[in-house]
Amino acid sequence: MTLVIGLITGVLFGVFLQQAEVLRFEKQVGAMRLRDMTIVKFMLTTIVVGSVGVYFLSDIGIAEFSPRGLSLGSQIIGGLLFGAGWAIIGYCPGTSIGSLAEGRGHTIWPILGMLLGSIVFVFLYPFVVNVINPIGNFGSISLHGLLGINHWFVIAVLAIGSIFLFRAFERRGL
Repeated sequence: MTLVIGLITGVLFGVFLQQAEVLRFEKQVGAMRLRDMTIVKFMLTTIVVGSVGVYFLSDIGIAEFSPRGLSLGSQIIGGLLFGAGWAIIGYCPGTSIGSLAEGRGHTIWPILGMLLGSIVFVFLYPFVVNVINPIGNFGSISLHGLLGINHWFVIAVLAIGSIFLFRAFERRGL
């Protein structure tokens, strides 16, 4: 049942990606050039909605939420690899699959690269766990935990800040 729910939510997320037009190459490049904030607005919205959903389900006891530990080594190297791939190809992994589903055949190349990268990662996994993850490992931390405040306060500030940011983007035509 968990896999079915995952499939349904994945398909719905893909539909939302398509409806928001974030699968388009022009939107991807516009985001990288800071000239089109459609992707930023979409992802920030998913972060706020996801935060509300995850913490609500956790608070009522339906789901358990335990964030991964923060490793600066993993975050920096992973972020650089992700960013380089996005800049070179013009798509991130999720949007490349969505674009292929829309009929853009050229996105098969980033998808094959993603699969190849996954295979390489399998072989490098012991190195990542033993060498890279310990670099700057802070364990499981959260903003509300660091500040010693309720998570709903952080989510409210994030939501309100997002609204102001969206309004600023809209005023500038971004």
